[in-house]
Amino acid sequence: MDWLNQLSPGQQFALFSAAKVLGAFSVLMFMVAYIVLVERRVCAFMQDRVGPNRAGFFGLGQPLADAVKSFLKEDYTPGHVRKVWFWLAPAVVMIPGLLNLAVIPFGSQLGKEQMVVADLNVGILYTFGIVSLGVYGIVLAGYAANSKYPFLGGIRSSAQMISYEIAMGLSVIPVFLLVGSLNLGDVISYQTGCWLVFKQPIAFVIFLGAAFAETNRTPFDLPEAEQELAGGYNVEYSSIKFALFFMGEYANMILASAMMVTLFFGGWTLPFFGLDQPADTLFKGLLHIGIFLGKVFCFLLMFIWTRWMLPRFRYDQLMDLGWRKFIPLALANILLTATYLWLVR
Repeated sequence: MDWLNQLSPGQQFALFSAAKVLGAFSVLMFMVAYIVLVERRVCAFMQDRVGPNRAGFFGLGQPLADAVKSFLKEDYTPGHVRKVWFWLAPAVVMIPGLLNLAVIPFGSQLGKEQMVVADLNVGILYTFGIVSLGVYGIVLAGYAANSKYPFLGGIRSSAQMISYEIAMGLSVIPVFLLVGSLNLGDVISYQTGCWLVFKQPIAFVIFLGAAFAETNRTPFDLPEAEQELAGGYNVEYSSIKFALFFMGEYANMILASAMMVTLFFGGWTLPFFGLDQPADTLFKGLLHIGIFLGKVFCFLLMFIWTRWMLPRFRYDQLMDLGWRKFIPLALANILLTATYLWLVR
């Protein structure tokens, strides 16, 4: 490692940051590929049928086969679409999920390096700011397709995501009132003795419901609604552009799960087994990353299970839940938490 010691501090920082970016991106893309396979197998189990099991060993090559198919299919652009926005929309949907990966503390530390790409003091504000950009991609897709079903899907998505962003933002305010910091690493450190889900169950329930709505997952999948809108905003897309929409949905689902793990379930900590202090060995550092990914996987299974268990909301029910249930409940929770802290402190 002599060559590493010869580098300047700036060069070492750039090298380690690039390594963390590459590692986090690779894990995210691997999870995106294989959570689709998990969903298809879970769906098959719940419907008492056989899922994909032919490609590769027990179907493990199915994500690779799907990727090759997506790249090789004809990338057709209909003549009636608004071409600039039509090409831009899939990238706008995919990029926010990748950018939010930067502030998630996916482990404690390996050696002297913290397992977070960018340890921002305003990490949660950064996250909500980037998440709010995702709606633009879907609205652009609906507008650019110049067709009624995609347009309706884009309108539904804009109303839905904007509505539930408010509830989601309000739900985390009590968390940061308790922690006293907007840094996600500080939030995890606060939970070394007790996870915040036990102190803020109402905030967690609201955040969980808003996460389903923000990722357009059943029972909040009205922007896609295959039975009503034939796929909604992505109905005119094919090949790699459709794959970007598909990947963006699952990337956002993984990031939403990671945020819930970080905010309410202690991140990489496992206090019941004494694993709540930063790692002092390489093995313990890798174990913390494994704990974090295991918690994320549990939430992903919940997303998948819910899709095949619950029917879709009617649109009036969707809006009623967001505006007349979640937002007043979140405001009441903020008031109760602030009153409690005022009386105690």
